[in-house]
Amino acid sequence: MQRYLISSLVQAVLVLVGVLVLTFFMVRLTGDPARVMLAREASPKQVEEFRHKMGFDRPLLVQFIDYFGHVLVGDFGKSLNYRLPAVPLILERLPATVQLASVAIVMAVVVAVPLGLIGGSRPGSPIDIISRGVGLFGQAVPAFWLALIMIIVFAVRLHWLPTSGRDTPQSVLMPAFVLCLPTMGRLVRLTRSSILEIMGDDYIRTARSKGLPPRVIYFRHALKNAAIGLVSVIGVQFGYMLGGSVIIESVFAWPGLGRMAIEAISIRDFPLVQAIAIFSSLVVVGLNLLTDIGYALVDPRIRYE
Repeated sequence: MQRYLISSLVQAVLVLVGVLVLTFFMVRLTGDPARVMLAREASPKQVEEFRHKMGFDRPLLVQFIDYFGHVLVGDFGKSLNYRLPAVPLILERLPATVQLASVAIVMAVVVAVPLGLIGGSRPGSPIDIISRGVGLFGQAVPAFWLALIMIIVFAVRLHWLPTSGRDTPQSVLMPAFVLCLPTMGRLVRLTRSSILEIMGDDYIRTARSKGLPPRVIYFRHALKNAAIGLVSVIGVQFGYMLGGSVIIESVFAWPGLGRMAIEAISIRDFPLVQAIAIFSSLVVVGLNLLTDIGYALVDPRIRYE
């Protein structure tokens, strides 16, 4: 297990270094970053002053070393629009994104795991048909299209839920459902396939020959072994929800990191965009590392290696 954890930690560090390199060159691919960040009507004098202020007139290697050093001490830069350090701005929006992702992952697990369990244990049954339909629907429907349809139906026509914002507890239901749907479809298919494979194993036949109730066989034996793969997928998907909810937050005007990233791009606040990208990557990589640790704790084959 020690070798496995060290390997996971090394991979996480390499990913973070790669993210830092990509974010550093993100605004330099087009040439002059000062021209990218300033408005088109900026005069040459203003561009030159901004270039000197931001340090873009220094050698590229010196800029990267300075950038890397600041990130290591938690300095992700300063927003051009807000004229404030980027980290407090990110932390201000982070709770909304965490809330949205948390509700979404709970929705996905609560619906997907029972559907996959019942569908896998009873192939060909009506529940199995529903589980396969949910799996297909969740991974095939475009998120932005479903978000607009839900707003029209549940907010505009029926007036059951608010169209946007984060003002009431009900506000999270529609964006969380749209965000959870791809994960729900993936978890349903994974749970169903795992149960189908497990139900043919020798220890399941032994449990049946002992006369154990189906409830005990399904939940204590089958689901427990299927959970080994589910732990890994749930952890990874939660990280993706935290870092990839840009479209959902934009459609539903949810005040999270994704919406702030879109706003920062639209006003050319690229230092804030860089900071959001680095912070989101740190969160995703950290969650993946915790998932690897949890996977090692659940799977005895890794724990005792």
